[in-house]
Amino acid sequence: MSFIKSISGFRGTIGGRPGDNLTPQDIVASAAAFGQWVLDTTGNRTIVIGRDGRISGEMVSALVTNTLRALGMHIVDLGLSTTPTVEIAVPLENAGGGIILTASHNPKEWNALKLLNHKGEFISAADGKAVLELADSGNIEYAPVDLLGTYRTDDTYIDKHIQMILDLPLVDIEAIKNKQFNVVLDAINSTGSVAVPRLLEKLGCNVTIINGDITGVFAHNPEPLREHLVELSRAVIQKKAHLGIAVDPDVDRLVFMCEDGELFGEEYTLVAVADYILSKKKGNTVSNLSSSRALHDVTVKHGGEYFATAVGEVHVVEKMKAVNAVIGGEGNGGIILPELHYGRDALVGIALFLSHLAHSGKHISTFRRMYPDYQMAKNKIAQSPEIQLDKIFEILSHKYRNEKVNREDGLKIDFAEGWVHLRPSNTEPIIRIYSESNSVVIANNLAKKIMQDIQDIVHQKG
Repeated sequence: MSFIKSISGFRGTIGGRPGDNLTPQDIVASAAAFGQWVLDTTGNRTIVIGRDGRISGEMVSALVTNTLRALGMHIVDLGLSTTPTVEIAVPLENAGGGIILTASHNPKEWNALKLLNHKGEFISAADGKAVLELADSGNIEYAPVDLLGTYRTDDTYIDKHIQMILDLPLVDIEAIKNKQFNVVLDAINSTGSVAVPRLLEKLGCNVTIINGDITGVFAHNPEPLREHLVELSRAVIQKKAHLGIAVDPDVDRLVFMCEDGELFGEEYTLVAVADYILSKKKGNTVSNLSSSRALHDVTVKHGGEYFATAVGEVHVVEKMKAVNAVIGGEGNGGIILPELHYGRDALVGIALFLSHLAHSGKHISTFRRMYPDYQMAKNKIAQSPEIQLDKIFEILSHKYRNEKVNREDGLKIDFAEGWVHLRPSNTEPIIRIYSESNSVVIANNLAKKIMQDIQDIVHQKG
């Protein structure tokens, strides 16, 4: 079981002992620290909250809500919602911040408090550090009984969010409607089953939903990877659908499935959407160091400049602002469109992708072949005390000093035949090892080589 406190929020498993898991005591302490930080930095007493469909969501929401009210803060509760919807609601409510109660792609036993500033964007590293210091110090001042905060619900924001997407000039509603796409959606028993069908129906699509009951008992591992989407593949083929769509529980990650049941590729969600945006609007792009080279290739093709950042939405957003990027995101299927808001948003990704697909006049499998055919392998190893990453990064940097080495976020090594990026996860007690090449065999071999290096280093130390 785990409890992870980081600059991006508080994440852990439900149950167990305080300090080791996301228990009621830890939830209260975390919410209080964030609420105190909002009061100290903005003086604004309004906070927007929303949650995904997790089993623990209602309980966690009640604890967070009443802790913040005890600080004298006024709560706008969106209830069952999506991460991008909460992000949009914060500035529209003129709130001092927001909290999204979701552990994103983590299994059902996990939950988290993801923290937003007054712009509806994830708080910066410096702000996250300040919140953590407050949580550790316990320097919190609660309000007297006459000044307790208020509470109200608002279930209108998913519809507002969808309308904002439909109003975007590059979302071609008529082109999509003319195609009458038949879509199978895997909503993974969370709030995607509310938000995504509403959008698709507005776009004139016929929608079949699988795993649509919001129970929080996920029908499969909720991370939208190929090996978890067997049911979606089968349904797309059986229904003779034009395409399939899968989202994660909080609807900020997005993957598409081709009509033949093969995955379009989560890395290529951003690539295809960027290709569409750049064909209409020249500019720069940003993704993280673990994302495919394909975005670089597409950006250069359109005369733009590509930039890479450390993994994490906040880093991508900061770089996008710095270089005035017109589109960006992460290779895990996260689309960030500044014209709408600075946050990963599966809903806007769907609308833009379908616009691009409709204009192409192609089957989605043929459409996929328009892009470079890089293959990525995503491996991981458990973090443990004997794995001292800083020392491992130092040794590997020296060993591969004749290659292109980047230490901005963990360690990325560019070889002639591909690249490998290893870094500690922000969300789980694991080390992620991503690799990419023109061949999945080569990509896996690159990862295996580095994993063997790590094993050798640990063994030698022992």
